[in-house]
Amino acid sequence: MCSSDLNFFVSAGLLLVLLTTGLSARMRNVAERVWPFRVAKSSAVTLIYGAQYFLFTMILGFPLTIYQDYFRERDYGLSEQPLGDWLKDQAIGIVVSAVLGGIAIMILYAILRRVQKSCWIWASVAAVALLFVLISLAPVYIAPLFNKYETVTDPKVRDPILSLARANEIPANQVYVFDESKQSKRTSANVSGAFGTMRISLTDNLLNRCSLASVRAVMAHEMGHYVLNHVYKGIMELGLLLTIGFAFVAWAFNRITARYGQAWGIRSIADPAGLPLIVLLMTIYFFVMTPVKNTIIRTQETEADAFGLNAAREPDGFADAALMLSEYRKMQPGKWEEILFYDHPSGYNRILMAMTWKAEHPSPGAH
Repeated sequence: MCSSDLNFFVSAGLLLVLLTTGLSARMRNVAERVWPFRVAKSSAVTLIYGAQYFLFTMILGFPLTIYQDYFRERDYGLSEQPLGDWLKDQAIGIVVSAVLGGIAIMILYAILRRVQKSCWIWASVAAVALLFVLISLAPVYIAPLFNKYETVTDPKVRDPILSLARANEIPANQVYVFDESKQSKRTSANVSGAFGTMRISLTDNLLNRCSLASVRAVMAHEMGHYVLNHVYKGIMELGLLLTIGFAFVAWAFNRITARYGQAWGIRSIADPAGLPLIVLLMTIYFFVMTPVKNTIIRTQETEADAFGLNAAREPDGFADAALMLSEYRKMQPGKWEEILFYDHPSGYNRILMAMTWKAEHPSPGAH
């Protein structure tokens, strides 16, 4: 069983426990007793319930989290981070998730209370808007909570990257490096943000483990996402998936609660006690839609690969970087295995693309 399957079944199990035991309804009742005032009652009850829900799922899901993200990473030699530092990062992530989750749940239930018939449309609009805000804020306000960002001063690294940016009309005058080595040995980079928060960033692992040719190739790939407007296209495509998902949730929620709602203590779709059912239905939907979601992302990654090869003209460097995927990902999966389960092109196909590009672009004077 792969990690995504295990996460799905564990999450589904926790949500079903909340529903079938009536614990979710009791948590709602506690929230109503804690806030007996009429002023902002609905919003306060939603927020207090959300805090209980968050604590329940976080605490019971923590054993799987620490196994997957800490012990397994160390067992495979992908991380040497001390447990104390890992727990610190987790604590920061919990606070960030609690704040963002609290805002999301408040908005969701404000919509459900006011427009139940067309809630799936407005919930999708709100989700896309929140996603866009998060993408805009993350590089400047969230990512630095976990890592230290510094400007790259070495001209051998910085200047070729900025030259690529200028050649492709990317408005950047700095390149940032962050200390991912304290958490992981994986190599990565990104061109993140939107409008005024756009940043070109790479990890110290990429600098320390890869040649300058590989750094240039990887950065050209990341710039491809920016130039090809993958952030905005991705938000639109994810927005469509979310709209279909919320429509499914609204349809299924009403039919399920018509049969089990009284036993579970759920009054309506606007009742916070129904949140586990909403999350469960959306979890099932996205689990079924995994091949579609993966194909959307994988298609964008393939486009960025092609852009990066043409922009940087470093096929060997790109192939060397792709070879590092073998540290944590199967390099040559079967055709359908890649289609169904891979959200990036396999390392084999990436190296094949680089070598095909090299064969079609012989060096001057080559015979």
